[in-house]
Amino acid sequence: MADDHVLAKVHALSDVELACLLSLISNEHCIVSTPPDCLDDLVTELQLISHRTFGLKSAVVECNPNTTLDDFASSLPLQPHPSSPTTTRSLSHYLSRNPHDSYFPAGHVSFAHSPGRLGQPAIAPLAPQTPGPSHSQIANIILAKNLDKAPKAVQTQALELLRTKRIFTRTSVQTAPKTFMLVAVLGADSGGEARVTQHLNDFFYVAHWVDPDEEGFPHMDGDDASSISYTDDGRGDDNASIASTDSVVRRRSRGSTNDILYRSSPKPLAMPASTTTPTTNKPPAFTAADVSHLRQLSLRTAIDIDVLRYQMNIISFLRMHRAVSGGITPQATRHLDQLVRTLAPLHGLEFITPALVGVAARKVYLHRIKMVKPSMERSMQWGSELGAIERLLEGWGPEDVVEEVLAVVTAPA
Repeated sequence: MADDHVLAKVHALSDVELACLLSLISNEHCIVSTPPDCLDDLVTELQLISHRTFGLKSAVVECNPNTTLDDFASSLPLQPHPSSPTTTRSLSHYLSRNPHDSYFPAGHVSFAHSPGRLGQPAIAPLAPQTPGPSHSQIANIILAKNLDKAPKAVQTQALELLRTKRIFTRTSVQTAPKTFMLVAVLGADSGGEARVTQHLNDFFYVAHWVDPDEEGFPHMDGDDASSISYTDDGRGDDNASIASTDSVVRRRSRGSTNDILYRSSPKPLAMPASTTTPTTNKPPAFTAADVSHLRQLSLRTAIDIDVLRYQMNIISFLRMHRAVSGGITPQATRHLDQLVRTLAPLHGLEFITPALVGVAARKVYLHRIKMVKPSMERSMQWGSELGAIERLLEGWGPEDVVEEVLAVVTAPA
């Protein structure tokens, strides 16, 4: 179980910070959305979270319908390796003389001027180049703003980056760092409307919708958790355990994915008065050691067979819901199991409870569930009226589907 100091820091985080923390623990990626007019504020908030909460470098990728593959790659940020001084141009008419016309990077092979067999130029491979001091890697956290508006080719390139942690440019191959996360920052009126292309969408771990009126942007407003101090009231471990029923989240406005954690900490947190002392030199709230420790705890989380059956029942009911046309994929099932195991240590537990399964389902399926068109609803095959089906499905979204399934499926005692 995580110690009280780590739990105190976890329960002082905002919902956006928790979504990022869960993704970092699982080495996955997430979608964070908000109303379109607040998108710039959300990007700034995520930049502050990257630096203050996790001590990681971030890069913003501005996407639009005219974004090219080169634009996407150059914003990560990337710096191509300098060309080798020993590289010479091709002597063959069949080989490109312009490095931008070839898929392979310039300097991939060297053509010596000494004649080879049958008078052809000899080809000798170059020694691998060692990156110099000016070499720069991909940032630890990529904030892909408006990724849903990017062309399909760019989103496919983003999927390849997530799968292989590499990206190919015209002149080099760039590798992502060991700690790497891509956050798709999207503008949407609700969490269920924030999504990208099908295969890329399924690759994202969790989704969170930020309500600017209720949740706001704590780091931008100056009341972030980095200034919270830890105090001990002498009650010891009386408050250290966090009941799983406390994980049941409160219902917000439609589109909100609710709090991941109940807002109580093992020990009271004292909020000091506002200060003008700069926080740029403060250490991050969560170090790499903290994230690694929570990751190891999640791997040792136990699950009872009844809770596992409850988890599988939720998946089955979601797949069979009359308002769902798709999105309940095997990848989503794997992410659900991974998330419930990650949530347990954050609640001070060594096992999974039914309440944690419900919290995880709200996060995993928010961006995945595809709502059925009224004309394709299954009862239309047996003579239902289209107008009646349209009225039945009016106003329904992925959030409502998940809530109805959680209300129908009986949790183990």
